[in-house]
Amino acid sequence: MTEKDKPRRSPGQEIKPEHIKRWGPTWSRRVGQFLAHGVWNTEIIGAQHVPSTGRVLLAANHTGIIDGPLLHGCIPRGSHFIIKEEAFQGWTGPLMRNAGQIPVDRGTGRAALQTALALLNEDRVVGVFPEGTRGRGDVSSAKAGIAWLAVRAKAPVQPVAILGTRLPGQKRSHIPGFRAKLAVVFGEPFHAAPDDAATGRAAVQAAADRVQAEMSRHVEAAIALTGLDLPDSAQ
Repeated sequence: MTEKDKPRRSPGQEIKPEHIKRWGPTWSRRVGQFLAHGVWNTEIIGAQHVPSTGRVLLAANHTGIIDGPLLHGCIPRGSHFIIKEEAFQGWTGPLMRNAGQIPVDRGTGRAALQTALALLNEDRVVGVFPEGTRGRGDVSSAKAGIAWLAVRAKAPVQPVAILGTRLPGQKRSHIPGFRAKLAVVFGEPFHAAPDDAATGRAAVQAAADRVQAEMSRHVEAAIALTGLDLPDSAQ
């Protein structure tokens, strides 16, 4: 089999820590800030809870198509998000790579997790949508990847509720109109697993259960605080 005949590996399968542009969030965060405050009317609550230094594993609910760039601009530090590898194909590919984001192969996700772990070990902010895809945003379930990172990196988990990007009756592809009211609510960081916890499967499952429970409670509290509700369903 020639090199030409070999199946091409996807961006998520090939990603390594050295591929991530550490300077990417410097410019891309400014784009997110413009979207949050120039295009939409975004209220940011609790940003003071984000540690100014050190590793942080940021976990957000996910309902709308704009959640990623919006949140990227609302975090008071530069951040690297784990994002579906489809966003790294076509014309958006160079933008995502130069923004310092992490493509994930949703088949295994191993390479993305190892890359995210390396960034956390550099005391950076790594963002994850634990639900795995756009849904209702109530965090009724959470993927194991964020728990694995929390256990391996011993990083505090920062819960974030994103509200208003998709309201009841709106489709998953909805993009909020100009000056739409949105809210990004940061909670207080918590440790999903004790510092001396083991790193095996049981520890990861326990961490996943805590992440899901804490995030679900945080989203409910954010809804009560802002008056912005979640969509009717995951559709």
